Amino acid sequence: MGDDNIPLELTERDRWGGWVMARLDDGWCAALDRSTWLCTIYGRRPMICHDYEVGDNDCIEERRLHTNARMESHGASR
Repeated sequence: MGDDNIPLELTERDRWGGWVMARLDDGWCAALDRSTWLCTIYGRRPMICHDYEVGDNDCIEERRLHTNARMESHGASR
C-alpha cells in the first residue's frame, strides 16, 4: 500500500495483486473497532483514509451502503 505503515495482518492482496486493507466477513475494514466505530490504527491509517473524515457526507454514505447491503444479504439468506 505504497508508503503507508499499516500492520501487515490488516492487509490482503486484491484480485489484481495490489495490497488493500483487509475486510472482515461483515464487509467493514479489519482495523475498525465494531464496538466504538473508531479506527484501531488511526495514527497509522493509510493515506486513502485521510480523505474520509468521520461523519462527513462520504463517511455517512459509505456506512449507509454497507448497512443496506448487509441487511439485504441477511434477508436473502432466510
